[in-house]
Amino acid sequence: MPNYKAFLIKYAEIGLKGKNRYVFENALRDQVQARLSNIGDYCVQREQGRIFVECPNDFDYDETVEALSKVFGVSGICPVVVIESTEWEDITAGVGAYMDEFYEDKHFTFKVEAKRASKKYPLTSPEICSEMGAYLLKHFPELHVDVHRPQVRVYVEVRTKTYIYSHTIPGPGGMPVGTGGRAMLLLSGGIDSPVAGYMIAKRGVAVEATYFHAPPYTSERAKEKVVQLARIISDYTGPIRLRVVNFTKIQLYIHEMCPPEELTIIMRRYMMKIAEHFAKKDNCLALVTGESIGQVASQTMQSLLATNAVCTLPVFRPLIGFDKQEIIAVAEKIKTFETSIEPYEDCCTIFVAKHPVTKPDLAVIEASEKLLAEQIDHLLEEAIGTAEVIMIK
Repeated sequence: MPNYKAFLIKYAEIGLKGKNRYVFENALRDQVQARLSNIGDYCVQREQGRIFVECPNDFDYDETVEALSKVFGVSGICPVVVIESTEWEDITAGVGAYMDEFYEDKHFTFKVEAKRASKKYPLTSPEICSEMGAYLLKHFPELHVDVHRPQVRVYVEVRTKTYIYSHTIPGPGGMPVGTGGRAMLLLSGGIDSPVAGYMIAKRGVAVEATYFHAPPYTSERAKEKVVQLARIISDYTGPIRLRVVNFTKIQLYIHEMCPPEELTIIMRRYMMKIAEHFAKKDNCLALVTGESIGQVASQTMQSLLATNAVCTLPVFRPLIGFDKQEIIAVAEKIKTFETSIEPYEDCCTIFVAKHPVTKPDLAVIEASEKLLAEQIDHLLEEAIGTAEVIMIK
């Protein structure tokens, strides 16, 4: 492996921003710095449409790439060789050494792509490409030029130093977390909601989370499972404030007072009320759920309408058009799937009705909720007041 000393970080969508692009670039730089600070003393700098990571002498290559691959906003990770010079003789020697070390078999087509930070540099970018191509052809006769579909692209960037690379490791894409505001995720122990948290964070949204626990009907292991899921997605989202709400008394009261077929919808509506309370307290701008149209009875269009009706904040559903296999594919990619399928039931599954209504009438649901008037406000206050807060880092 070549003597890599730095990484060039590529981004995609950020480059489409206008005059405020620097805000997103700075956010990405800061998040890369924060993520790498956990594993070493890295220097992260933003320069003219580029973010460079300079590595300490004893850095671990694989560990660094893994950390960078979990930063939203990064579209590509390019390990680079740094030439501490901009003199042409030093650059050509450096590129030659790079090609010799990295490519043992040189029977391939290539193209040189160049950039220069300063227009005062004596060679233009096309001239750098031409001269460097000629140099490589002279020193490595096995090589052949193909400017249209090369097998290898050799990049040369001349700044205060010279950066050489030919390999790009895909990043997660998206936008830097926090640039899209903050939202409250209703997190359960299932497959869907952790994926929804990942997907909304990919759009730049910082995530808080609320989990509804129902002891003794749900075990402590069910809670630990949700904490572990939050910990896994925090690798992508950054720190998460997880609130664990004891929902048992509310569920039992709804179970006692309301029609059995409406239990799921009414319980869901009170979960949304509690989550929205915490969302407003945490300056969140929306709620986020893992619902997908038609996946279960509580996720029909009519059910979602009834659920939304109790909220004043918007409800985002990143998985709304996904089928189950698509959701599972993402869960496997981000490594939440194996935890999600552990056999510890949460409160949503314990109190499911045998024949839940699939097309609830909002007026009927609201009429049924009036049966709860005697105690529900007190129970809500108790659940909110006794919620446990766990900081996930």
